[in-house]
Amino acid sequence: MAKPAVSTSTGKASRWTARRLATLAMLIALSTVGANLKIPSITGTPAFDSFPGFLGALILGPADGALIASLGHLLTAFTAGFPLTPPLHLVIAAGMAAVVALFALTYRFSPWLGIAAGIALNGLLLPALFVPLPGFGKTFFLAMVVPLLIASTLNIVLATIVFSSLRRVFPASYAAGRGKGEGE
Repeated sequence: MAKPAVSTSTGKASRWTARRLATLAMLIALSTVGANLKIPSITGTPAFDSFPGFLGALILGPADGALIASLGHLLTAFTAGFPLTPPLHLVIAAGMAAVVALFALTYRFSPWLGIAAGIALNGLLLPALFVPLPGFGKTFFLAMVVPLLIASTLNIVLATIVFSSLRRVFPASYAAGRGKGEGE
């Protein structure tokens, strides 16, 4: 495997290798495809857009996975016509970023705990944040919790299955406990 480029000014290895950037771009593109594979709900936003974010968090680390997931949610909201308004979808994208980062951190400690935490945070906590908002309440929560739990479970389980089959391709992945992620 090629060594990372070394900065002439600092003498440190650059985190932004060609392999890392190519992986990041590929996962963002895959998120665009997943944004169009929707799971039926009242908003039309649960989709397979977060699978690449969860996978990216396992391969590249929490920050890159968070970036992929937040862009994925915004792409899904865009394809659905921003049903909850752009400002609320920006808040949801930030929530998705936090969930994916926490998933990666807990997965590294215990894969089963990471999977359970990701599903619970994404499928239960994020929609529960809308309960106190005017115009949403318990009705919105109850209408969204089942589609979001289904979407969260499918996205996270798919990401962990794909990651386990890609371990040989990405031996320096974040979830393998070898540093900060691929291309470190």
